[in-house]
Amino acid sequence: MARSKSSISKARTYEEMGEFWDTHDLADYWEQTKPVEFTVDIKSESVYYSLESSLDRKIQDIARNHGVSSETLLNLWVQEHLQKEVA
Repeated sequence: MARSKSSISKARTYEEMGEFWDTHDLADYWEQTKPVEFTVDIKSESVYYSLESSLDRKIQDIARNHGVSSETLLNLWVQEHLQKEVA
């Protein structure tokens, strides 16, 4: 990346930016900030279903082995199953 992502930290990656702000206080740089406006369009909605605890333990183990959350694993499985059903 040629340009820095942050004018204050001069970081070129989000990791560098995080490392900078882990050791610095925004109050020390407040005069260098400027107001910004942005919109956030969140369309995600969560729906909860009950699940047998024995299934939950198995799902957590499988998700951990794949390096994802249980929620992500279940969403992927449901998406795959629904695609097969629709096809």
